[in-house]
Amino acid sequence: MKGKTALVTGGAGYIGSHCVRYLRRAGWDTVTLDDLSLGHAKSVEGTDLVVGDIGDPATLDSIFSTRKIDAVLHFAALSKVGESVEKPGLYYSHNIGKGLVLLDAMARHGVGKLVFSSTCAVYGAPGVAPIPDTCAMHPINPYGYSKMVFERMMFDIGRERGISSIALRYFNAAGADVEGAIGEDHSPETHLIPLAIDAALGLRPALVIYGTDYPTPDGTCIRDYIHVEDLIDAHIRALDYLDGGGAPVSVNLGVGRGHSVREVVDMVSEVTGVKTPVTIGPRRPGDPPELVASAESASRLLGGWKPAHDLKSIVRTAHRWRAANPAGYAGQGG
Repeated sequence: MKGKTALVTGGAGYIGSHCVRYLRRAGWDTVTLDDLSLGHAKSVEGTDLVVGDIGDPATLDSIFSTRKIDAVLHFAALSKVGESVEKPGLYYSHNIGKGLVLLDAMARHGVGKLVFSSTCAVYGAPGVAPIPDTCAMHPINPYGYSKMVFERMMFDIGRERGISSIALRYFNAAGADVEGAIGEDHSPETHLIPLAIDAALGLRPALVIYGTDYPTPDGTCIRDYIHVEDLIDAHIRALDYLDGGGAPVSVNLGVGRGHSVREVVDMVSEVTGVKTPVTIGPRRPGDPPELVASAESASRLLGGWKPAHDLKSIVRTAHRWRAANPAGYAGQGG
């Protein structure tokens, strides 16, 4: 893709920064738009970073008018399930309202390709495993609902205003760059694998397991964990799909196998060599018992895409980065 430029919204965040890194390896030029409220400038150091809000039309107009943007990869969103239950208005205004501003700016400036970071939370608790991407959407929290609405908006507005798009519905993104250059560093951290690793490394108190009475074999929630590099491989393939005239579509990204919270904790203990300390807490509102992907459509549409990493590889890369960066990006001076 030499000579093409992608705008990566939320590109200083966890998944977005990996996307910037791998797009550049694939020959793309990149522009990152991030307000740095959740992302880290250090993770995209040496690249074109615009610090700003995706909900600000003037910022978007400036980017689109001063650079030839060929495609947008949209990661900028609030993504904490529990927080969305507590603050639904915040999630609707950010994930839907600001997303609408982005779509309008793309249309006005003739940018016709969009890859959207969606989520398996659009399905709610469907009660089937694996979940096909044709499954009915019944989100059970505002986060999932906001993503479902944006998918519909981008397809409807895209049909009207000439934007071709694809929604990639992530299951549980995890792991870190295999070279150890960048990793996962949220504040506060809410994801299971980094929390478990921090507990094993003594960087935080015992990991809290929220609920042990789910209708699963060991009573804890089951999730499909996919390595961040496998996710980004799918994004680059999605750009090729759109370049080839692919129709608007939503597809799942997962490995097709679930692991319970207890299984993840055991893997962290195995990789780190330290028994991960845990305590038991109550269920969290909005947590489905099991979410596992069927990713057959992604494989078929995205050039034979297939995840290369298993759970052990995910935990190993996450542990390697965290052990080398116990203070996160703040410890790197950024």
